[in-house]
Amino acid sequence: MGFDVVVVGGGVNGLFTALDLSLRGFKVLLLERGSVGSGTSGRMHGLLHSGARYVVTDPRAAVECIEENRIMARIAPHAIEDTGGYFVAIDKDDLDFQEEFISGLRRANIDFRIVDVGEALREEPNLNPEVKAVVEVPDKVVFARDLLFSVAISAYREGALIAQNMEVVGFELNGDKIASIKVKDGYTNDVRRVESDVVVNAAGPWAGHVASLAGVAVDVMPTMGVMVVYQRRLTKRVINRMRKPSDGDILVPYGSTSIMGTTAAIIEDPDSVSISDEDVEFLTSEGSQMVPLLAKINVIRAYASVRPLIKIPGVDTREATRDFMVIKHEKPSNMVTVIGGKFTTGRLVGERLSDEVAKMLGSAKPSITRDYKLFGANLYEDLGELDGSLRSLALSFRGSIDEDRGRVAVLTLLMGEVARDSRRRLGWL
Repeated sequence: MGFDVVVVGGGVNGLFTALDLSLRGFKVLLLERGSVGSGTSGRMHGLLHSGARYVVTDPRAAVECIEENRIMARIAPHAIEDTGGYFVAIDKDDLDFQEEFISGLRRANIDFRIVDVGEALREEPNLNPEVKAVVEVPDKVVFARDLLFSVAISAYREGALIAQNMEVVGFELNGDKIASIKVKDGYTNDVRRVESDVVVNAAGPWAGHVASLAGVAVDVMPTMGVMVVYQRRLTKRVINRMRKPSDGDILVPYGSTSIMGTTAAIIEDPDSVSISDEDVEFLTSEGSQMVPLLAKINVIRAYASVRPLIKIPGVDTREATRDFMVIKHEKPSNMVTVIGGKFTTGRLVGERLSDEVAKMLGSAKPSITRDYKLFGANLYEDLGELDGSLRSLALSFRGSIDEDRGRVAVLTLLMGEVARDSRRRLGWL
């Protein structure tokens, strides 16, 4: 079976690319070596950035974040909690940064409000009572799997096939083009071949490895970040330290928990990460300067994510841009790679990748994902498409104590059905 486009990688970038291309009328297959969201995207911090974090050090990324923050809240309201965010000054250095920070917010057109410290402490009683200044910004929280499954189901609904546990292990070239993709089936260990006019490499920190299989070098800087999950939600809002981006300066209220992050360390192998007790202690110490109670709350667990940052000689992890880069390769000439980016800008990455692919395939049809309501945004209306048993189960949650949790269950079940049906249609079952 041949395709117009094969997308490699089932994270936020790959999924939005598959959706965007399907909406433009292309025949699309997405290949994910694990399950959707099992890599970087499913291990993110939970923050849908307002861009405020980057207004001084990375202004282009800041502008992209605030624009996508607004779009994502519109197309995926079911996966977003509009918490708002506080940037707080704890010491004199933080306070000295405030003027530069506010100037950056104005340049990036990010809404903000200088909050009276007394008001902030009434709103967030667990804040450090010694806080010296507070600025409110439109940060939000995004529930990663809800969003990822919604994009995947939407892409499938528009004609894309989503194949999980299918690892790209090689490419067969014919002249300067990829003629076929060799894919190892994680269930059977069979190696299958797929033909496609264009290959999109959206494998995140593994993009360098995938590119190397086609004889291409891509400068990815795999950067591991550790996050710590605490058993209580200590704030209504996201709490950020008012300083240039550094380690341990964001506390995210995620459901009934709090997540503190993050660190940044360059690693060699994205599949080999380790979390030390020192990482947990460091993040707890840094976070407790903003919210002292954090030091007294039990840690549930810690986890790590590997960012696919753009490698620039002489630039370290915190100075590296959080922007993204779309690379159209000369050889193989039918391959496109993306590196960099953030979860917040995943839709924009998909749009830019799809623009490049559409040009390669001779199409001028534009992207429409900025106005496309994802599956699940109106879940109980969308359920009309389901078969009897799934629809009955999904509707049983409506109006119950577990309606919100039920949405996650329904999306998970549907994601499983999407993956199974995609394999059936590919003849891989």
